[in-house]
Amino acid sequence: MTSSTTARIYRGTPRNLAMLANQLRKGRLVAVPTETVYGLAANALDPRACRRIFRAKGRPTTDPLIIHIHHLDQLEVIAKSNPTALRLAEAYWPGPLTLILPKMAIVPDLVTAGLDSVAVRIPRHALLRRLLKKCGLPLAAPSANTFGYISPTTADHVRSGLGRKIRHILNGGPCVIGLESTIVDVRNPDKIQVLRPGAITAAQLSATLGVAVAGFQPKPAKPGNRQLAPGLLSRHYSPKTKMFLHRTLSVDAIAKFGTSDAVLCYAKPNIPIEANIFWLDEKGDQEKAAHRLFDRLRFLDDQGYAAIQAEMAPPGPLAEAINDRLRRAANRD
Repeated sequence: MTSSTTARIYRGTPRNLAMLANQLRKGRLVAVPTETVYGLAANALDPRACRRIFRAKGRPTTDPLIIHIHHLDQLEVIAKSNPTALRLAEAYWPGPLTLILPKMAIVPDLVTAGLDSVAVRIPRHALLRRLLKKCGLPLAAPSANTFGYISPTTADHVRSGLGRKIRHILNGGPCVIGLESTIVDVRNPDKIQVLRPGAITAAQLSATLGVAVAGFQPKPAKPGNRQLAPGLLSRHYSPKTKMFLHRTLSVDAIAKFGTSDAVLCYAKPNIPIEANIFWLDEKGDQEKAAHRLFDRLRFLDDQGYAAIQAEMAPPGPLAEAINDRLRRAANRD
């Protein structure tokens, strides 16, 4: 439902948190900050509240939601855990790791796309953790944007996209990581699989568990099919501007693009900088590049360029996650 008024952005004062917690208990929507991206939160155990998420985003109900909890003790209410999942939770929660586990009956089918599994994590963002504790609810919270568009990493991003469809945005500043959480399927402890790459890598998970964790294997989900986890569609995180990917952007390659195209390099190129040349991080630091990726894409999408020519990340700890987002953003299928 579209409103004639624009959503209000709230500071994280005790009074505001109490008010927003009350809104969530009443089944309303609140956009919230996390360390990954901003999420659109509702009471995860209230199907009517969760349906408001799908309507506001234009999100298909075949795409499940991630449930955010405040404390590890809440996990057993949401999901059927196992020792492997608990080891990962103890090592990485609060943090950008989402676990896929068999769901408990209390979780509405709407939240899980009708599947018998559920995605759950404990976020690290201090302000969201205060809100989770105050409202006393597990919160379903996909990215707070129109479905399929570039994920929001600031409160202003949320308001620019959903400002007339929601009323409340909690401002927690720019997201520290800037990419969605790593999603790991731990339903079967003997067959652990990374479903979506993020800041926590398969190598880290393997080192924590002392066993091999299957790394991310791109297997795009087909629209209309129920998905095990969010973020699996071949086209996602997409700007409206056409986008083309390049393994590297040499000086000669950049020179061939006209000024009607935006050129998004991974690091600052060693050439005279034109007005249409941009980069994710001047020195190519991967954490900083990941942090700025969605913000850069949103900025370039608003500039009226004919196309975005984007360079992929070179090998590094976050390259898989950055390049996954770039591939899906550029896919036109």
